[in-house]
Amino acid sequence: MKTEDKLPQKFKENMQKLLGSEYSAYIESFDKPIYKGIRINTSKVTNWEAISPFAEMEAVPWCAEGRYYADERPAKHPYYAAGLYYIQEPSAMAVAALLPIEKDDRVLDLCAAPGGKSTQVVAKLGPKGVLVANDISFSRARTLEKNLEGFGAKNTMIVSEDPKKLAKLWANYFDKIIIDAPCSGEGMFRKDEKAIKSWENFEIDHFCQIQTEILESAAKMLKTGGMMVYSTCTFATAENESCIEQFLETHADFESVAVEIKNGLSDGFGNIGAVRLWPHKIKGEGHFVCLLIKKLGNNVFDKYIKLSKRIKDYPEANLFFKENTSIDLDEYVVKNNNSLYLVSANMPANEKIRTLRSGLYLGDIKSGKFIPSHALAIAYDKSVFKNTINYQSADIEVTKYLKGETLFADVRNGYYVICVDNFPIGWAKAVNGILKNKYPASRAVL
Repeated sequence: MKTEDKLPQKFKENMQKLLGSEYSAYIESFDKPIYKGIRINTSKVTNWEAISPFAEMEAVPWCAEGRYYADERPAKHPYYAAGLYYIQEPSAMAVAALLPIEKDDRVLDLCAAPGGKSTQVVAKLGPKGVLVANDISFSRARTLEKNLEGFGAKNTMIVSEDPKKLAKLWANYFDKIIIDAPCSGEGMFRKDEKAIKSWENFEIDHFCQIQTEILESAAKMLKTGGMMVYSTCTFATAENESCIEQFLETHADFESVAVEIKNGLSDGFGNIGAVRLWPHKIKGEGHFVCLLIKKLGNNVFDKYIKLSKRIKDYPEANLFFKENTSIDLDEYVVKNNNSLYLVSANMPANEKIRTLRSGLYLGDIKSGKFIPSHALAIAYDKSVFKNTINYQSADIEVTKYLKGETLFADVRNGYYVICVDNFPIGWAKAVNGILKNKYPASRAVL
């Protein structure tokens, strides 16, 4: 069956009207390769080319940290377990790349799962910056949590709430907001035939209403002078330019910010300065991106997370961190049941919000001992840990470790951070020369 014959007739008619003479080129793009990419974690890696284990990789033009890959299997390489990169569709990298994030920003990723844009944000934030990553679906938020942990995210709160509820509690808090809105997914037709079936089951108006409500909530949470980026992976103008135009008509305190047309980006329709990524013009799928700035309003916000305890206030944790790390024992933590989380005083209060994590999950206090989390090992540089065992990426011990197998080493008893080429990948506990593997079974590379 020809590619064009798989597409819904109504969709083809819409695209013919939208693209005109370019429609044939768009249809031909369905027979071109599906482009795949990774995005380098610049908070861990300063010179990717010097350590890259893959064949020469072409840069993604619109994202400095992006690289295309072809036949490699990046999810199987130990560097992926170390959080050195995130696997992401190339055009999706444009969204966070076009939002000018500063190191001390407070950023909200409002529809964050599975985490591509959130991981892109945390790599840009400094120690005072905060990311709140939200997804209304709790199951998707769990995936988001796993991906942020694997990337080594620190000052990050992960929540699962309706944006309207968040807007009531967090008005005027965020410097930057990302809205990768739920949409009809037309940009995914090339790589996922399930997206075609889903398109046939929903009217575009269904998504337009959701998108309008999300924009409304985001507008309330953005500080004056703050910016938000609105994006979709669909082509319909009703979900893109028209949605933004309607928002601007009812929000005089906002205006659009023109994006420079370069690196394969194309002008959007209308006069809002938006950009589009078309699969017949770039090496990637379809995307729409628009930047907005809030010009007027107030920045009053005083609902910060309540902090009173520090690492040193919990004897079990105090002992573990003193013996095994150089982490400041005066860092603030919150305790949830038996779990400790490292938090920033800049985080918003979250007592009434369904929260998966408030900050960095450090570990658990059990039976009078502190048990470190996998997240702790991945979040810091090797130099932070006092006891480490380093292997080369080609060593068979690395493969065994990532499969959850037991290792052996002539070291004194205690906890060790296992590293690959000096990048942490997880914990092991040495007992009489046996390294008991603490790599999470849910992450095991089989």
